[in-house]
Amino acid sequence: MNEVDVAASRSGNGREDGADTERKAIPPRPHGPQLSIGSWHMPLPRQKWLRILIGSLLVVFGLLGFLPILGFWMVPLGLVVLSHDSAYIRRRRRRMAVWWGRRKQAKTAAKAGRI
Repeated sequence: MNEVDVAASRSGNGREDGADTERKAIPPRPHGPQLSIGSWHMPLPRQKWLRILIGSLLVVFGLLGFLPILGFWMVPLGLVVLSHDSAYIRRRRRRMAVWWGRRKQAKTAAKAGRI
């Protein structure tokens, strides 16, 4: 910060030359692995064994999705967490994403052809 910014912050006047100079605070970026789904991001533990444990528990408890608190939504989430450390699961997830994208693109093209 320069002297003008320091003086303005002390006096409570956030204006320079009549212009509003409010600055938005930029949240710090998490370091390490993170789970990203669309615009949603969640940091994952840095320890490999803990990520594998969390992913495995999500898959196992997701298979018990018929119970009241658990749900089948936990299975794909657990597989995404496991894909950070397992090349086999990562390849399968990527193939599924490519297949899903091509399927969606084909449906959009077919829909546009009908109109």
